[in-house]
Amino acid sequence: MIETIKNAWKIPELRAKIIFTLVIVVLYRLGAAVPVPYIDQNMLGEAFKNASETIFGYLNILSGNAFSRATLFALSISPYITSSIVMQLLTVAIPALEKLQKEGDSGRKKINQITRYLTVVLGLITGYGYYIYCRNINLLTPEGSTLFGGIIIVACYSAGSALIMWLGEKINEHGIGNGISMILFANIISVLPTYIVSSGQAIWHALSIDIGAVILELIKIAAIAVAAYVVVAFVVFMSNAERRIPIQYAKRVVGRKMYGGHSTFLPIKVNMSGVMPIIFASSISSIPVTILSFMYTQDKLNTNVIYNLFSQRSVLYMALMFIMIIAFSFFYISISFNPLEVSNNLKKNGGLIPGIRQGKPTTDYISKILNKIVLIGGLFLAIIAVLPLAVNGIYSAITGSMSGAALAFGGSSLLIVVGVALETTRAIEAQMTMRNYKGFLE
Repeated sequence: MIETIKNAWKIPELRAKIIFTLVIVVLYRLGAAVPVPYIDQNMLGEAFKNASETIFGYLNILSGNAFSRATLFALSISPYITSSIVMQLLTVAIPALEKLQKEGDSGRKKINQITRYLTVVLGLITGYGYYIYCRNINLLTPEGSTLFGGIIIVACYSAGSALIMWLGEKINEHGIGNGISMILFANIISVLPTYIVSSGQAIWHALSIDIGAVILELIKIAAIAVAAYVVVAFVVFMSNAERRIPIQYAKRVVGRKMYGGHSTFLPIKVNMSGVMPIIFASSISSIPVTILSFMYTQDKLNTNVIYNLFSQRSVLYMALMFIMIIAFSFFYISISFNPLEVSNNLKKNGGLIPGIRQGKPTTDYISKILNKIVLIGGLFLAIIAVLPLAVNGIYSAITGSMSGAALAFGGSSLLIVVGVALETTRAIEAQMTMRNYKGFLE
């Protein structure tokens, strides 16, 4: 990846695209540090220390800690992602939207426009919900408790979510890679300096004790680095893994020309659903804990049976996460990949799978392979998501500390970071190939 970026930097057009993307990301991070008025930032930070296991902890990670600081971009890309998911589901359920999607570029532009409007609406709703949350736990200043203050706070949050959507689209037009993915990537890796500083402080503190404590801290850091390298390598391998179904096209004679007669393949990626099943499962699993966090203080929560039962450190929570991730993997593929449609397209174009008859046998064959691939991909996602939870639970049980709670969403974060890195690398390589291609006339 580093070599690809170095080569791309030598091409003026690609260098301009890379610089533009970096400028947009820097502007976004600056906006993520602009505080919204009428909210007590210090009290909000204290409240979020006990919110790592709720849905707010997940939203805070996606926003790069902007959610816990009540800044302009606190809602991050959540409204846009939610609206995109809703539109994808509605496209399957509503025939009119499905027809629009099949109309080509014009239909997709209309769907994108509807998605933008839905993002603004969701931004208003989410911003109002965040305002109510801050008001209920007494985080507002006296001015913020008035009607005018409430309008200002909600307007700032909704405007921030719309501005993020605009910045992401500008990256799509003039930058490199997917804009929303790049912003999400920047949010997740923005916490790395904090972890590096924390590691340095731990080593400095160990120096004041003895050499044995220093060696122990260095061993911990080395173990984490090795584990991270192995997991990243595994994620890259599984993200690139695919099952290729051979396709043979029959020869056709049209006039004096012969068409077809070539072989190709139908690629089915192992991790076709991406990180979506983890997002769905994490959001649903954290609902009980989130509701209880509104009802009780932290002291009462620690002794609450239901809270501890659905806590991220409980075996029940991990089992539910494991099962739901696999279930959502099948659900997501069922609405995004249609074996019958693929079979019909192959039949129209004269393609067939060797040894399989066209029509229903082809549909059944693709469905059978797809179910196996989705099961493997679901197991992969479940392991990646549950493993950090298990490590966090063991760490908390041994040390009695919750400092490892940041690992709670480590699996989804890692998948997003690796996926965006691979996607951006492919986009840069495609741009380089297009510009270095000389054609047949030279």
